[in-house]
Amino acid sequence: MIKKLLYYGHPGLRKKCEEIKEITDEIRQVAEDLIDSVKEYNGAGLAAPQIGYFVRMFVCCYDNGRDDDGMPILCPPKIYINPVLLKPSQETFTHAEGCLSIPGIHAEVTRPEKIYVEALDLEGNPFSEMTTGWRAKNIMHENDHLNGALYIDRIEPKERKKIEPALKALKKKCSQ
Repeated sequence: MIKKLLYYGHPGLRKKCEEIKEITDEIRQVAEDLIDSVKEYNGAGLAAPQIGYFVRMFVCCYDNGRDDDGMPILCPPKIYINPVLLKPSQETFTHAEGCLSIPGIHAEVTRPEKIYVEALDLEGNPFSEMTTGWRAKNIMHENDHLNGALYIDRIEPKERKKIEPALKALKKKCSQ
């Protein structure tokens, strides 16, 4: 089911999410809602707290190349349950990030170039993968949501100052 997004300023976006102890029908429904919602909102990823579920789960739709307009072509959604990020590379890259919960606002964020992730799938089976570049950024961005963090927390103060008026306007608009 498509769920409404929580927007910047909503206290739920700052909550640290609970670990999932068991894969129940309720948890499967959260995953289905994440997938339906990320498709509806045309996102590269979506974390459970962005749609009001405060559990450690997110979905990523990986970049599978670019279309003629240079936009990412997204792969089928992949669910990550209780993800743990390990072995961040010393090498970093800086890329503009945006967020479905902070619409219309983008800023440069520096993150590790590579990250190793361990998680569970919807059957409760563990899996792991080494990701790089855009995929790694996507996983780190979504995982931040599970810890109550937003990409705007990671930007340089000079960048933050530039977007602050837009953030204040968004917060005001979304709190009405």
